[in-house]
Amino acid sequence: MSEIESKIESLVTDWMYLPDISEQWGVRVTEVRDLVKNGGLIAVRRGPNKSLQVPAAFIDGPGLVKHLSGTLTVLRDCGYNDAEILEWLFTEDPSLPGSPIQALRENRGTEVKRRAQAMLI
Repeated sequence: MSEIESKIESLVTDWMYLPDISEQWGVRVTEVRDLVKNGGLIAVRRGPNKSLQVPAAFIDGPGLVKHLSGTLTVLRDCGYNDAEILEWLFTEDPSLPGSPIQALRENRGTEVKRRAQAMLI
């Protein structure tokens, strides 16, 4: 396991499999896969079977956490890869306070996106 994989494993404690997300949302698993493929959601290959899994914190009932997809787009525009995005989203930020994903879950997406956009400079 690489250093970044170890860090992500320590930061992200709860994961969901794509079929579980599709069942929760009431959609076909291919729709969830398309969301991953199109960059609206991050999935990581993990576990003994290297199955695709998504941080459970990204899922909010029947859909994604509000502002998550837009935040992912901003971070990708900053040049971050998926592993770096996960690390940034789940690392505590005293200026928020809490982690960016926690702020998104608390509907403070504007604050999170503002911090992400500041990284473009």
